[in-house]
Amino acid sequence: MERGRDYLKDKICQQFSTMGKEKFHALTLVLNSKKYCQATFEEVNSIVSEIVALAEKCCVEGASEDCYLTESSALSAKSCAENSPFPKLPGTAACCAQEGLARKLCLAALKHPPKEFMTYVEPQGDEVCEAFKKDPKEFTDRQFSSDHSCTPLPLLLAYTNSYLSTVGSCCNQKQPSVCLLREALQKASLRTLMHLSNKACSRYAFLGQNKTRLSYLITLTQRSPNALLEDVLYLAEDASNLLSKCCDSLEGDCIQSELFAFTLKLCSKLSAHDQRVADCCSQHGNCTIYQCIDSLPWDKLPKSLDLTPTNHEAICGKGYLKKFPTATEDAVSAQVEQRANFASICCHLNAPPSYCGMKVKPHFSNATFGGKMLSLSGTLGSYRSGIQMAPKSYIYLFRKFLCRPIHRSLGAAHKHK
Repeated sequence: MERGRDYLKDKICQQFSTMGKEKFHALTLVLNSKKYCQATFEEVNSIVSEIVALAEKCCVEGASEDCYLTESSALSAKSCAENSPFPKLPGTAACCAQEGLARKLCLAALKHPPKEFMTYVEPQGDEVCEAFKKDPKEFTDRQFSSDHSCTPLPLLLAYTNSYLSTVGSCCNQKQPSVCLLREALQKASLRTLMHLSNKACSRYAFLGQNKTRLSYLITLTQRSPNALLEDVLYLAEDASNLLSKCCDSLEGDCIQSELFAFTLKLCSKLSAHDQRVADCCSQHGNCTIYQCIDSLPWDKLPKSLDLTPTNHEAICGKGYLKKFPTATEDAVSAQVEQRANFASICCHLNAPPSYCGMKVKPHFSNATFGGKMLSLSGTLGSYRSGIQMAPKSYIYLFRKFLCRPIHRSLGAAHKHK
């Protein structure tokens, strides 16, 4: 517990001493805007001002030994006050019921879930310079606290500093709008990368690694339904690993280098099976290529539909996606989870096929998917027979595609047999 207090103090004071007040303020604003992404600008700014004031008072030479403890205690008390100006978070009451360092650490751990949609509207054209000249500090602060709460920190700082430098330079010229447009075109790739990484990391923060893998599997299959299953599985796994590695990384070029490498893999694996992907991959610039593929609409519904799923297609959802490329992610995920839960229970119990079939058939006989009725009787029989004679590559599908608990249940049943 004491180490937690010393860590917070050392971290803040080291950043303040190394960066100076202005850069420390900018970094604190970015971090707290990411942390409290659903709070108002005024709420975030109020807590940032308090943190900067604390560092300015207690992280300088000659400050008393108990300065940080006293000021941080006052800050936590202010957070717990009824009229607190700080961001409102669920869990605050539980933290405030604690005392001392436990309360501070509890409050410090609170944060908002990521935003589903961006709400900040960036000023355009002449509005940019008007807002900048009216209050340069507020304009700067709002840029650092804009709606990119999931963008990796190094990329967000790089883009914001670049943008503010552009505004400061262009707004002092005779034709600021022309200058701003020219600079925006020159830095379009950096801006695109920021938006793409924010979108991808928001998905990862919201879904977690396993569901992010499933999300990519669904979207990639719907955009390129003729792609090989092994390739789509590989790309979905690679995408989730990329985001796990880079979304919270402090390495300056992590997201950029990894995203560009992933783009090359997309083109390598999917171009031969989808002309639309091939057209995207013929464009210039990795950022442009990835954005093109990412924005592709669902592919057309195949003309012939075999509505009786079999073997691993009945489990992993690959067949569903090919037959219903316009089904939503939620619909596909729900069907996959429903199937997997039933099969996992029956295989875990090692129940006879007749018993499992009897239990599952009524549940799935009237299942709807993508607005169509599916006949799913016999699903479990193929599921169990698949397990009984499953080769290693079959088990590999379970391991790589869906939830670990399902894989463990299937593996346990297979081993028991």
